[in-house]
Amino acid sequence: MTSVLRHRYGRALGAGALSVALLSGGTAGAFAATPTPTPTATSTSHMAAKASITLTANKTSVKAGEAVKLTGRTKGLKVGSPLALQHLASGKWTNLKATTTVKKGSSYALVAKLPKGTHQLRVVSANKTGKVVSPTVTVKVS
Repeated sequence: MTSVLRHRYGRALGAGALSVALLSGGTAGAFAATPTPTPTATSTSHMAAKASITLTANKTSVKAGEAVKLTGRTKGLKVGSPLALQHLASGKWTNLKATTTVKKGSSYALVAKLPKGTHQLRVVSANKTGKVVSPTVTVKVS
């Protein structure tokens, strides 16, 4: 009778040890695996990820009534794609009257007369697949 109990305890102990080994081996593999990469801030549209717009102002400080010429190049936008100039006002980007289209060679140019103040400007292209936005340029008008 004692040998039967020992045999049962031995099997239970062996099964328990095997279960622990399998479980810990699975979790050790999970911990040893490379971590999941964290997502980066990118645009949600496929086209916006490929397309880009650069922006340069010929002057960063002008007098009131003086025009500012904004130029840049596009990548991934078709010739003739519409571009609009925007400025940041009260925490929202709003369109200004200055608009243009992408020219041959993927370049563009805009001329704008701005009121007094400091203006944060950007150029935007709205495509069917998403919005492409340039970096911001600051122009001070005195």
